[in-house]
Amino acid sequence: MKIKFITLSAIFAATGLMSVASASEFTKNSDKVILHAWSWSFNTIANNMKDIANAGYDYVQTSPANTCYVGEDGGMALFSQPGDSIKGKWYYYYQPTDWKIGNYMLGSRDEFKAMCDSAYKYNVKVIVDVLPNHTAIDHNAVLPSLDNAVGGHKNLFHANGFKPITKWNDRMECTTGEMGGLPDVNTENPDFQYYYLQYVNDLINLGARGFRYDTAKHIGLPSDPLDPKSERNNFWDIATGREGVKGLSLLMPDSLFIYGEVLQDKNVKELEYAEYIDQTASSYGHALREAINKGSYNASDLKTWHHPVDASKLVTWVESHDTYCNAHESAGMSDEQIRAAWVFLTARNGGTPLFYSRPAGSTRENYWGNNRIGERGNDEFKHPAVVAINNFRKEMQGEQEQVFTTENGSIVEVARGSKGIALINFSTKECKYELPTTLADGEYTDKVSGNIVKVKNGKIKGKLAPLATYIIY
Repeated sequence: MKIKFITLSAIFAATGLMSVASASEFTKNSDKVILHAWSWSFNTIANNMKDIANAGYDYVQTSPANTCYVGEDGGMALFSQPGDSIKGKWYYYYQPTDWKIGNYMLGSRDEFKAMCDSAYKYNVKVIVDVLPNHTAIDHNAVLPSLDNAVGGHKNLFHANGFKPITKWNDRMECTTGEMGGLPDVNTENPDFQYYYLQYVNDLINLGARGFRYDTAKHIGLPSDPLDPKSERNNFWDIATGREGVKGLSLLMPDSLFIYGEVLQDKNVKELEYAEYIDQTASSYGHALREAINKGSYNASDLKTWHHPVDASKLVTWVESHDTYCNAHESAGMSDEQIRAAWVFLTARNGGTPLFYSRPAGSTRENYWGNNRIGERGNDEFKHPAVVAINNFRKEMQGEQEQVFTTENGSIVEVARGSKGIALINFSTKECKYELPTTLADGEYTDKVSGNIVKVKNGKIKGKLAPLATYIIY
């Protein structure tokens, strides 16, 4: 489903207003929200499950649960610098040495099970970050059990698996080559598929109800070129339960929420990936950050989703762990900016929004904060405005969307039918507004501040503090 926007600027030109309207149908996750509990341990997630549920999250996404490379003597720093007393890097859990549940960074198999039990108690579903595409940079650290399962170490990798990708838009290189020093696994090897599927099914048996596929665009589709060691590009058929392998099939495929990190670029086959999995709307996240950073809805195209796939099959975000951690593209944005953008994104009718939990104690000068793997992130995931908009999304399920903005784009109103609205100040300055609204005339109370907002003659009027929001329903 593509969101159709009808510009009504001519109607409101006399008042200096702009409006964009859209109609959308109910989608499977139209009221759902994901918390990315980035680098929280299984025990930490379990101990905070009540807060996660009370904050309005339907899913909690863990970092990778697989056996991983033990880097820097097993240090538990998120990102250590030279001279730090505690060493470590968060990305070691993205370097598998085996596909079994449990690692030194996040916890054991039993602790994973306890976390899932806690999630079930609070009606929250667990999404696990999985990464079958590559092993650790030090491929010799791969455990014998994995090598033996695929018939020997050399059978674990594509023929091009140790050849660095140089042409990222070449699908042969992209799907079979070494990415960032990470050797590329032969995901088309039936022995590997069988071994990996046992890991996924074990996660499901313990309570996982969804998966986020890391580097998904680096795993070949049926139409992609074949690696010399492969007969068919059928990994996605196996991973989504369309096919079995050696008598084994994915458990309960119809009950799982599966999406992939398919970062947008040239020659990425989004439409073909959409036949199998939901995808990340990375370009929309970039556009939203640009608009917030420039203080105006008009600074970027926020009308479309910047994606050829229906919004119903997109996972949306303001920022991801990659935009925060890697090039720090989003790490300089204030918590207030992230929060305002989250209110706008989550108020909209489309996508499945994911909230990235920043490190505890992090500031714009110190991105790593307390710098400890396993600990809970900062309190932003349960900030009153975040909670209010998460609940707003549930209340507005199935309601059509209209977006109104002031002429300069500083104040944005997301209206959902005649049932509720969210007002967002994109600017770092206090701004006045007078906007048409779908709410009936009367007085309304903001769910967070308790401030009264009046609607008269079909218009809402007032002022908003810098990056402030009103959530009314």
